[in-house]
Amino acid sequence: MKTRCPCCGATLSLDALINHDAGRLAIAYAFKLGGDLGAALVRYLALFRPAERDLTFERVAKLLDTLLPDIENGCITRRGQTWLAPRAAWSWAINQMCETRAAGRLTLPLKSHGFLYEVITQWKPEIPTDVVQRTQNEATTHIKPSQTRSAITVLEERLK
Repeated sequence: MKTRCPCCGATLSLDALINHDAGRLAIAYAFKLGGDLGAALVRYLALFRPAERDLTFERVAKLLDTLLPDIENGCITRRGQTWLAPRAAWSWAINQMCETRAAGRLTLPLKSHGFLYEVITQWKPEIPTDVVQRTQNEATTHIKPSQTRSAITVLEERLK
């Protein structure tokens, strides 16, 4: 059975792909990730493809092999700090990179995951408004009056 890559248009036999060790590994990663993140990673991998040739299965497997542990752990380390990186952060960061590419501000092909990790450090989780409001309400009901402020008030009254 022949398959066609939706990103690069390359045609390949599915049997040949499965029999190729790196190709089989790449397919296994894609199935493991699945959903929005799997589709985003396909777009991300296209950023590594040199203009004059195809991206090899070995390169795809190596790129995914270095990302998968961090994706599964849900965090990354960048500049000596650890950052939360749930699946939503990965999808968001890849979409940001694709927008940067579309705007012509990304030099291709990429050589490493450094820029992706840098973008992930900018991710802020979207917190539903009701959760924020509930958290604020809980915080204000549990705040004890400041003993320092009370002491200052007593001193001010004595000095008058």
